Amino acid sequence: MTTFQKIKNALLLTTVTTLAGCTTVADIAGYDTATMNIDAAKSYSQVVSSAHSQGAVDNTSATAARVNRVFHRMKPYAVRANTTGVPFDWQVTVIRSPELNAWAMPGGKMAFYTGIVEKLQLTDAEIAAIMGHEMTHALAEHSKKDAGQKILTSLALQLGGAAIQAETGLSNEALGLISDFGIDKPFSRSQESQADAGGLRLMAQAGYNPEAAIAVWKKMEAANGRSNTLVTLMSTHPNSGQRIAKIQALLPDVMPVYQAAVKAPTNTMSGTTTGVVTRTIKHK
Repeated sequence: MTTFQKIKNALLLTTVTTLAGCTTVADIAGYDTATMNIDAAKSYSQVVSSAHSQGAVDNTSATAARVNRVFHRMKPYAVRANTTGVPFDWQVTVIRSPELNAWAMPGGKMAFYTGIVEKLQLTDAEIAAIMGHEMTHALAEHSKKDAGQKILTSLALQLGGAAIQAETGLSNEALGLISDFGIDKPFSRSQESQADAGGLRLMAQAGYNPEAAIAVWKKMEAANGRSNTLVTLMSTHPNSGQRIAKIQALLPDVMPVYQAAVKAPTNTMSGTTTGVVTRTIKHK
């Protein structure tokens, strides 16, 4: 029985009162972190396989190289930040798509779409801001905690599935697997704030300027304003002036972490220099 089926069955056995309380459907279904991560890994493999069959996996472009470089520089700090008691097998796949999106499944399985890097002309620090944010969602197990809500709101993917498929080239099955883990749905405000805060610390530890997080959300907001279609990452990660203000309020706590990382001659955990790179990709 798949993760989706188990959670759905558990949902049928619970009352509305239980769902409205603190207990999540995942908890009711007996989901532990290890099980969730194993199932996510299987689904991730299928999503990547689907992308491969569509020729959408990007392993060779400059964009892919930059995303992977940022990922590997931040990964040691994500490993260290894991308090779940279960090691994550962190992976990232770069998908060639015009869609402005990135996501993380339970257990550290991530995807980054080339559109978000190239259309927004992201610097490495801005890539790190998004990377750290998504890493924190995985580390905090937000998908597990909100599993019931994701099932209840799965209609959103069904309604928009055709449009998303046209943009990404992923099969309906692959999109369904993404939906199973709720990464196509909005997180709560508290979870978003937690992801912002954790992401800032991770990027600072890796030597990326946390101030870049503000630039990212301003770029996303501007891109959303220029389009008739809601930018995917904006739809799942709601933005506002209040959000940027919260990030600004966190900067005094994380800037010393960043400054210490920059002063260090090498990143002792990754073996790479910690000076932040700010090269901007130009549209061809």
